[in-house]
Amino acid sequence: MKDDVRPTVTLRDSTLREGLDTPAVVFTLAARLRIAAALADAGVPEIEIVAPSRVRDDLRSAAKLTAKRLGLRTSGLVYANRPECAAEAESATRVLDHVDLLMPLSRERQPHTAREKVAMLVANLAPWARRDASVGAGFPHATQVPVELVLTIAKQAARAGARRITVYDTNGSADPFSVGQLVGALCAEVSVPVFFHAHNDFGLATANAFAAVRAGATGLDVTANGLGDRAGNASLEQIAVLLLTRGWPTGVECRALKGLSRLVERLSRVRVSKLAPVVGAFVFAHKSPTHLPVPAEFEAFAPELVGARRSFERLATTPGTPRNRTAARARGR
Repeated sequence: MKDDVRPTVTLRDSTLREGLDTPAVVFTLAARLRIAAALADAGVPEIEIVAPSRVRDDLRSAAKLTAKRLGLRTSGLVYANRPECAAEAESATRVLDHVDLLMPLSRERQPHTAREKVAMLVANLAPWARRDASVGAGFPHATQVPVELVLTIAKQAARAGARRITVYDTNGSADPFSVGQLVGALCAEVSVPVFFHAHNDFGLATANAFAAVRAGATGLDVTANGLGDRAGNASLEQIAVLLLTRGWPTGVECRALKGLSRLVERLSRVRVSKLAPVVGAFVFAHKSPTHLPVPAEFEAFAPELVGARRSFERLATTPGTPRNRTAARARGR
């Protein structure tokens, strides 16, 4: 694929949905509005704000958020394997721009057979194919089951009217190679957009999300600071900068990411490691004297890209020695 024809990748931020599954994290309505406004200012196009386990409660705050008209596309999730699906989807589509009906693919979650899962999902999707509403299908545990099952149910969902397909690495066990194979096969079988949702249990969320894009996915679920269930999700800041440096446009303003990260850190009370990629305090902090003459050679991207500045640790030598003069020159003194 030529660099100049790469499609825009939609980053759907789920800080206000998946981020609330982070232990001890609670966002007040005021906090949600501040985070949503910061995401809009950063150029994030879509936010996921309704969880399938708390549809009614989340829709109340979603209605107040959408009333602010921040220019953000809003989306949420409804379980297709629950009796309440039709009513919850009806309520959600009145408030949100997009709703995904989730069908867990694990045999351990009801319904237990593949045939039942397909039938139930198609039955819940069918009424929306004739209506002017954006409703898609999402598949938790998609990386834990045979690829053939994912392809079968995804094709049936698309035929039933799903506007989007989202595959979930629910337990964070996938690797970039298996994700690339799954997403590549899926993109070859369905004509609707394919999104990928990564979890970070093996520290591979960013790599897996990038593999999905390389295989044809046009959307990724992300969260600020990687907040999320267990070890978290794919980080908005890591994904946005990685895609930008590799030629995939997202529309996100990377210089706004550090401020957004600090806001979410403060409101969530989950500290960002100084070693965190992209927004961590040490990303552009140089200590080794071999870095001083050419620090840019030791950086994955320019600090200006995210509005950061280099720093150099003061060397423990006598003032005026060659090593200390080199460090001073590198600091611009």
